[in-house]
Amino acid sequence: MLDADKTKEHLLEELMQTRQRINKLEELESERRQTEEELKNSLDKVQILSELMETRKRIDELEKIELERRQKEEELKQSLEKVQRILDDTINVMASLVELREPYTAGHQQRVAMLACAIATRMGLPDEQIDRLRTAALLHDTGKIYVPTATLDKSDRLNETERAMINLHSQMGYKVLQRVDFPRQVAQIVLQHHERCNGSGYPSGLSGDEILPEAKILAVADVIEAMASNRPHRPALGIDTALKEIARNKGTLYDPEVVEACVDLFTDQGFALE
Repeated sequence: MLDADKTKEHLLEELMQTRQRINKLEELESERRQTEEELKNSLDKVQILSELMETRKRIDELEKIELERRQKEEELKQSLEKVQRILDDTINVMASLVELREPYTAGHQQRVAMLACAIATRMGLPDEQIDRLRTAALLHDTGKIYVPTATLDKSDRLNETERAMINLHSQMGYKVLQRVDFPRQVAQIVLQHHERCNGSGYPSGLSGDEILPEAKILAVADVIEAMASNRPHRPALGIDTALKEIARNKGTLYDPEVVEACVDLFTDQGFALE
């Protein structure tokens, strides 16, 4: 009986020890799992941190590229402004040369440019076309630097030779602008500003749609300013007479839409040549 009791006690003790070992193993397993989870979380954090650092790096690179782009854009803007100032100075110098040769018409090209641009704006032309027109208008009489001063200032009626010489000025102006490397359309507008819608103009006898829209506008503005101003061979005829002239020849010499816009400027919009 005593041996049986001892055996039971021994078995019970072994069971308790086994239970303790199992509990210990369970604790270790729990710790392992916890450690594994913590490690996984740490690895996730490391991955996220790595991705954040890579994203930050890309953002920094993009910001650097954007800064460089803005700097280049500003440099380009300044360069274009400088080129435009040089171009404006060149235009003013060339316009002044014509006035030195023909002081009687001082300010003519500037006034023509002002009127031409006002007509173009009234017609709804885009800014790019208006800019070309302004340049062409300021230079439309450049070819007169090749005409003798005596012919330009002559108060009597021009003879056939003198008239032919005057009529060459649009072609000569075209050649000058080509040498100075102005945009081709500017030179073409200058070349065509004495063409007329019915083909009776010069130098090429162009008609209708063969004539650039800007040249049609310049033609009307040139006639209006010339008739409204004093000339060596006559006093100023006035704006009213000039407007009647273009209205009378609307659709024959002058483009109807241009004429209507011009007349509207003076009669309804209160435009005035300065």
